[in-house]
Amino acid sequence: MTVQPSAAFNPQPTTLAGEHVRLEPIGPEHAPALHIAGADASIWRYLATPEFASLDDAAAYVDKFREGNRSGAALQFAVVSQADGRAIGSTGYLDIDRPNRALEIGNTWYGIAHQRTAVNTECKYLLLSHAFDDLDALRVCLKTDSRNIRSQRAIERIGAKLEGTLRNHRITRDGLNRHSVFYSIIDSEWPAVRTALRAKLDGRGVSG
Repeated sequence: MTVQPSAAFNPQPTTLAGEHVRLEPIGPEHAPALHIAGADASIWRYLATPEFASLDDAAAYVDKFREGNRSGAALQFAVVSQADGRAIGSTGYLDIDRPNRALEIGNTWYGIAHQRTAVNTECKYLLLSHAFDDLDALRVCLKTDSRNIRSQRAIERIGAKLEGTLRNHRITRDGLNRHSVFYSIIDSEWPAVRTALRAKLDGRGVSG
């Protein structure tokens, strides 16, 4: 099948709003709340960034991702609670491949109080909807550490298909060889995934 280029596939900073959260391009105004939300070391066990020991750590995290937002190489959001306007975590698009209309959803974390709630389900719904419905993506990838079984189950619950494992894919900050488990959703699968995610949200389904 011949696939035509799409001018729509050009991710840019934008705000995506849902019932529980809104995703705002990450900025300095989010650093104080992210410092509080990201203080627990368990959040960061499988991520490249350590917990925020200080406000300066949170500010440096924000600055790093703002540079990616400016260059267009990635697009990182602050996850903001609709209930009180506080940033409760972060997520984004990375590995943006404009010629091939593909990207990855990742760099995702939430404060402990918002884990295993509807927050992750709604974040994934907002990001996937924007990628497929607005940007005309052909493929969205998600990956996680092979040790992170909880993350794998959460990715599977949103309807992503297991592709396989890249062994010794990354050296972690604690010096271990990380095997990365890859999943994806492609454009032909998105309508069914969208329907299932919408049903979870309407039923107040709990996220992993």
